[in-house]
Amino acid sequence: MNDQENRCVLTVKGLDKTFATDNQTVTVLDHLSLEIDEREFVSIVGPSGCGKSTFLHMVGGFEPKTSGDMRLNGKPLGSPGPDRGMMFQDHSLFPWLTALENVCWPLEMKGLPKAQRLAKAREYLDLVHLSRYADLYPGQLSGGMKQRVALARLLALDPEILLMDEPFGALDAQTRELLQEELQSIWRVHKKTALFVTHDIDEAIYLGTRVIIFTARPGRIKADIHIGAVDRTIDFRKSPEFFELRTQVWDLLREEVMRARAMEGA
Repeated sequence: MNDQENRCVLTVKGLDKTFATDNQTVTVLDHLSLEIDEREFVSIVGPSGCGKSTFLHMVGGFEPKTSGDMRLNGKPLGSPGPDRGMMFQDHSLFPWLTALENVCWPLEMKGLPKAQRLAKAREYLDLVHLSRYADLYPGQLSGGMKQRVALARLLALDPEILLMDEPFGALDAQTRELLQEELQSIWRVHKKTALFVTHDIDEAIYLGTRVIIFTARPGRIKADIHIGAVDRTIDFRKSPEFFELRTQVWDLLREEVMRARAMEGA
């Protein structure tokens, strides 16, 4: 691997996040530090309430930090910008725009001429296999199709890093698995740097080149598991390596889930 491939995209040092509520201070993230290199797909798992989504929203600029340092390509992170593309569990499409127009929107914000942005938007819709539905509105699409349009729009933005907050969490199991395969297939070709928050261990392992496990609140990094060069086709899910990784992740995560439950009952 050459130096270009090793370039660090996201650097987080000593990140803290606290909330003041009911006359007390709640620490959500405690001195969290990590680095993410170009072309890595980093999955984050952790018990409910551990701060993983809060962390993602802080990187995206939607949530302020309490203290610490976050940098994207060496530049301090602030308010949301086109260098970070966010995809939520809710598709967040504009209901008054067609699928094609939704994908065109970030290209229009970039100032591309109409003919060029239409051509590019059609390319991205084709990438998620929705060319036939370009002229339909979000209300006419299924949940899975809406998320595929949202993914196409995210890719059209072409940010430095993709930030994905449980984007398939509200979908049925079959649709979710198919979209995981679709996303993995797209990533194998485009290798966009991604930070992906999920509750699903299988999803985290199938998609990630790294799986980061957060502790129960306050969120810290308990483990950072690098997944080696594996065949990331559908057969990876059936391999001994996959089941070994799943056992490893669950054993580490289970301790934190039990800790979180114990704290809730305290």
